[in-house]
Amino acid sequence: LLSCRLYCEEAKDPKRRSCQTVLAEALDIVVRSFAPILPHLAEEVFQYIPYKKDSEGVFRTGWINTSSAWKKPGIEEAIEGACAMRDSFLGSISGKNALEYEVIIVIEPGLLFELMEALQAEETSSVSQLNEIMMASQTTLLSEFPKETPSDANIIKGTFLINLEGGDICEQSSYKVIARPIAKAKCPRCRRYTAESSSTPCPRCLQVLAAGKGST
Repeated sequence: LLSCRLYCEEAKDPKRRSCQTVLAEALDIVVRSFAPILPHLAEEVFQYIPYKKDSEGVFRTGWINTSSAWKKPGIEEAIEGACAMRDSFLGSISGKNALEYEVIIVIEPGLLFELMEALQAEETSSVSQLNEIMMASQTTLLSEFPKETPSDANIIKGTFLINLEGGDICEQSSYKVIARPIAKAKCPRCRRYTAESSSTPCPRCLQVLAAGKGST
């Protein structure tokens, strides 16, 4: 997920920049956490952080201070639910390359479906947060079981317990994950099976490359 965002997206793309922000925040917290135990190592790491504007050192800039903006209601449950579905998907393909598959997630209308919609607004996507978590080449989110399902598709059933606001909102939701081999070619740039030809980048990569040429 990180490598795709960092190396495949355009330099100034919000997905790439948000990934860098999370990594920077994580590094800052880790360094400050072990500073009392490993002061010399923490100070050396802190001095080599390229985006730090101050030079006072890790011990003169305060303790860990996380922003409340990081806490978004429902996002933790959405990620946990998506991870549960991903585990179901990966378990069904028994060690095979997840990128060689497309995934269809079927959830009846309700809270779990709304949480997944927060990760993927489109019905089908190869670049959504939900698809990145699923680790597939393409993910489709449906509220009804598709009328036509190929005979070679794996269908996995599961349930997920949603617990929001300290237990005030609890809902047991069921889901189905349909995994089937994807029919598209492997993109030579991002390595996902989202291209029309193995010699031509996928639409997302073509757009990024075109934007890069335009900025030079």
